[in-house]
Parts: sequence; C-alpha cells; structure tokens
Amino acid sequence: MTTLSIRVPESLHRGIKELAAKDGYSMNQFLISAAAEKLASMATVDYLRERAERADLKEFDRILSMVPDIVPDPGDEMP
Repeated sequence: MTTLSIRVPESLHRGIKELAAKDGYSMNQFLISAAAEKLASMATVDYLRERAERADLKEFDRILSMVPDIVPDPGDEMP
C-alpha cells in the first residue's frame, strides 16, 4: 500500500470528515472509496466511447429494424 499526502481546503476537509463519520467510515476509507468510484466511472466512459467509435451503424439499424412495430402496453407509451 502507498501513502499519499494531499492538501485540501479546510472546508473540504471538514465536509469529508463529517460525511465519513456519518456513514461510519474513516476519512481514509471514505477517500479510497471516492477515488475508486471516480476511477471506475472514468474507465466506463472511456470503454463506452471506444465501443461507440467501433460501432457498425448499419448493423445497429439492421437489428433495430427487427423490432416489431406494435402498440406498446398501457403505461409503456412514449410521452
């Protein structure tokens, strides 16, 4: 494990400390969890962007054309 020292504004430190305590976490656990969530969300965006760049729109349209054109069930209508 690696130690990381960071400088944060006092108000941010206070907010992190309060939220961590409220949720029953140490500040360390809270910050590790927050960093992991951010890393996962950024990796997901990168993955989806890469997949979109490789998308075959003709294939997408072909598959979409196989969806039957029927009246939706009550409650499933588009606004």
